[in-house]
Amino acid sequence: MKPWRTPLDIDKHKLPHYKIYIIVDRCKGCSFCVEYCPKKVLEMSEEFNIKGYHPPFPVREDQCVGCDLCELICPEFAIYVLKDEEEPEDKIKMNVENAIGEPEGDKESENEQSKDKIKT
Repeated sequence: MKPWRTPLDIDKHKLPHYKIYIIVDRCKGCSFCVEYCPKKVLEMSEEFNIKGYHPPFPVREDQCVGCDLCELICPEFAIYVLKDEEEPEDKIKMNVENAIGEPEGDKESENEQSKDKIKT
C-alpha cells in the first residue's frame, strides 16, 4: 500500500527497522502470526520443526512496522520483534571520520594542491 502523501521532513528522520526472531522449535504451526500480521510480513514454511509443525518465516521483513501483534498473539511465545539498531557501513564510516577528523591522506593531497597554486 503506497501512502497518499509523504511528510515534508522525511529526510530529517530515520525510519525504524525491525528484526523478527522466531524460535522454530517452540512453534506449533497455528499460523495466528501469519493471519493477523497487518503488513503480511510472515508466511508459513514448507519445512518442519522438531515437533513436526510448519513454522512461519519472514518474507518481507523490511516492511515490518514493529506492531508486535505477532508476538502478542502467539500462544507458544515462539516469535518476538526487536528494533534493529544496526547502522549501514557507510554511515558508521562517516561518523568515525567526523569524530577523528579528515584522513591523513586527504590532508597531504590538499597541502600539495595549495603548494602548486602558490608556485603558479
